[in-house]
Amino acid sequence: MNWYLKVLKNYAVFDGRARRKEYWMFVLFNMVFAFVLGFLDGILSAGFLVVFYSLAVLLPSIAVAVRRLHDVGKSGWFLFIGLIPIIGGIWLLVLYCIDGDVGENKYGPNPKEDV
Repeated sequence: MNWYLKVLKNYAVFDGRARRKEYWMFVLFNMVFAFVLGFLDGILSAGFLVVFYSLAVLLPSIAVAVRRLHDVGKSGWFLFIGLIPIIGGIWLLVLYCIDGDVGENKYGPNPKEDV
């Protein structure tokens, strides 16, 4: 949960690097919260809880994805590779899963060394 809150505290911070654990824990908690809100939307017939939640976490989601790409030495503009059908999403998934650059890169110090 701390990783999720850390991403939300860095709401629109596109500088620096995010380690794999930070990115994937955010994705996990994001999916759990969206599932629970979707379930509540179905029970309450509200239809707006997931929409509001999705809009609220859109910017932090993009920001942590950019910082994750920075950790592997890629520019944040690599997010647009995801627009290429099939292969773009696979390539982004690979980039999100590989270990970050050892030591400092042009985007900042290694976040694993902060721990």
